[in-house]
Amino acid sequence: MPFAAGLSQQADLSKAIAEATAPIVRHFEGRTADLTFVFVSHAHQRHFDRVPELLRRELPSRCHLGCSAEAVIAASREVESGPAVAVWSAVMPSTDLVPFHLHFEQTPDGVVCTGMPQWRDSDTQDVKAVFALGEPYSSAPVSLLERLQEELPGVPVIGGMASGAASAGDNRLFLQGDAIVTGAIAVAIRGGPAVRALVSQGCRPIGAPFVITHAEENVVAELGGRPALERLQEVYEQLSPHDRELLQEGVHLGLAINEYQEHFAQGDFLIANVLGARRDTGAIAVGNLVRTGQTVQFHVRDADSADGDLRTLLAKQRHRPAAALLFSCNGRGTRLFPMPNHDAAAVQNALGPLPLAGFFASGELGPIGGRNFIHGFTASVALFDET
Repeated sequence: MPFAAGLSQQADLSKAIAEATAPIVRHFEGRTADLTFVFVSHAHQRHFDRVPELLRRELPSRCHLGCSAEAVIAASREVESGPAVAVWSAVMPSTDLVPFHLHFEQTPDGVVCTGMPQWRDSDTQDVKAVFALGEPYSSAPVSLLERLQEELPGVPVIGGMASGAASAGDNRLFLQGDAIVTGAIAVAIRGGPAVRALVSQGCRPIGAPFVITHAEENVVAELGGRPALERLQEVYEQLSPHDRELLQEGVHLGLAINEYQEHFAQGDFLIANVLGARRDTGAIAVGNLVRTGQTVQFHVRDADSADGDLRTLLAKQRHRPAAALLFSCNGRGTRLFPMPNHDAAAVQNALGPLPLAGFFASGELGPIGGRNFIHGFTASVALFDET
């Protein structure tokens, strides 16, 4: 198997990286690693800048990248507190790996994303995936995804935003030999094994679908010719007591991926958070741009819905992958589920045992309906086939 992963909870960073990489070195039996990810918890924050040097010493690789994280994932474990280092590595000699560091600047015309490689036509062919990690205080993931859509249309972008920092400057991104404080990092994988993306949004629809009849930017003014807040009240009155409680805890709006469907069900929507509402106008604001004519449906989220959605998507996989990377929202884990290790264990139970690693992100990247988005409360999974 050309994939391997390791975990350490050693308090000493040098010992932790040595321990996490040791099973990978043994597994590769002298083969050179090509692509390596590292995820490091904030218990090691004082020594973040040493991570690239220590990693390269223990596990030389053609491409290193990773980030700091609130919680670290490896194998079937999600380490939500204390020191933790997860390392995942692959031997993929037939691939081209293109790492890059992106910067973001606010201009009068909007956010400008710079640092993208100068692609030739031949460079954009057979790109299997782009893995991207961002620093949430200094990057604009929507701008990043828009640029990648222009440069590499149809290519899945998978990853997440570093997490766990109390303030700007406390996160780190790791790329090659550098510990980076701002922006975003990414690697494009050209050639080699197929990479399949799976994004579990963990919501279920309530009520009936509506068509937006008046909207501006991210504000839904009317649904089916009536104020959006009135429609939400209608839905609320028809719910069971349990679903009413869930809606009071948080409501979401699903934007139909394919508006030409006759019937809609769980998984047919891109989920947007409802940010607020105005009682005087009945309008609601959501976390995505919307337009008049879109079909939408209100959604709720709970542990059972999130569990069922992830397990259903995993069960649909036609063949077992060779390895996986997992980017789960930092609002999942034991903040959502009654038992620890939920997402990692679900992947392993359905498809494993697999070399798996990842982290809890403050925003997850992954495709829905063939287009890449920044999500919240999701589990975004990259599944690697054999080389």
